[in-house]
Amino acid sequence: MKPSNAGYAQEAPTLLQRYEGLASETVHAQWRQWIPSAPSRLLDIGAGTGRDAAWFVSLGHSVLAVEPTNELREGARQLHPKPEITWLDDSLPELTQVKACSELFDVIMLNAVWMHLNEAERRSGFETLVSLMAPGARLFMSQRHGPIPDGRRMFDVSGAETASFASAHGLQTLYHERNGSQLAEKRNLGVEWTCLVFEKS
Repeated sequence: MKPSNAGYAQEAPTLLQRYEGLASETVHAQWRQWIPSAPSRLLDIGAGTGRDAAWFVSLGHSVLAVEPTNELREGARQLHPKPEITWLDDSLPELTQVKACSELFDVIMLNAVWMHLNEAERRSGFETLVSLMAPGARLFMSQRHGPIPDGRRMFDVSGAETASFASAHGLQTLYHERNGSQLAEKRNLGVEWTCLVFEKS
């Protein structure tokens, strides 16, 4: 079976340009109101080019950025050499290296990650995420729907399934919405995104 990050290493040079061409404040506008204004500790899983991690730093936060694709992680280090960003090679569902840090986080971000996990990995992965959330922490998750790009490993996921995992772990759903892609060419291909925000009471 392909690894969850299949295809990303080969496309890293293109992705480093494409992702950095999209402003985080635009990409995350729909859930911006739930990102804490006070300085917070963030865990960015599947941090890619570091675009979002750098944006979080600009908002006054510090970030543990997790990216399993070496080519993206090293490119991100060069693009965003900020002392408030710590980079780590790790991945869901176990996040072994993150758990070894013995740290809880105020915000956990999974942007375009969840659909790379099969059902068993999603179930165990969600339990892992909850274990890393501090009291009152928020979990942000975006899920891609639509045609699977060549060479990628993706599964059919739903916001309803994820919300059921959250409810089973005592998390409150703050936001749940599905919309077409922000990019016209992707939207025309039928690509949609579900965005969710959960809070740990």
